[in-house]
Amino acid sequence: MRKVELSKKPMRFRPSASHSPPSTLLLPPSAVDDSLFMGEALKEARNALAQGDFPVGCALAYGGRVIARGRRKGTTDGGGNELDHAEMVALRRLVKMKQAPEAAAITAYCTMEPCLMCFSALMLHGIGAIVYAYEDAMGGGTACPREGLNPLYRDSRIVVRSGIRRAESLALFKAFFSNPANRYWRASHLAEYTLKQ
Repeated sequence: MRKVELSKKPMRFRPSASHSPPSTLLLPPSAVDDSLFMGEALKEARNALAQGDFPVGCALAYGGRVIARGRRKGTTDGGGNELDHAEMVALRRLVKMKQAPEAAAITAYCTMEPCLMCFSALMLHGIGAIVYAYEDAMGGGTACPREGLNPLYRDSRIVVRSGIRRAESLALFKAFFSNPANRYWRASHLAEYTLKQ
């Protein structure tokens, strides 16, 4: 079980403050919840694929429900927009909430392992956990060693779990890379890695 800190009253989004005396809630990782919420991220990924975009989806979950979601945007023309990753879109929606929960109690469900940009953004927001489906063999950021980094990143207590509904996510990436109309990351290490499976 992991310990999650919650403030006593709802407030506008804020990362966990380790210096304030919060109440404590123990949240065990749940395979049922992980599968359910990954299903919500997969819906976003399917929507991205249907629009011709790279099939990455993200669902931010808290208290048994999805509170923000996002899907990859800006890849239909072969690239160019590296800012609208699914996680970044979901985080933008989270910060617009008037009564967002304590960030440490939120889990990010991602159909692909977050890149360094998204992993860092999730840590900076104080998100408590990341669950991802398919590993990003080319640009995944969650396995990067943080020991030599500054305290902000090194000391993050973010929990990462992987492989949840991996086969479904892999099928979406295979469909994307198999379509000759999709030029984004064509002939990349990720495309080769994905299509060999």
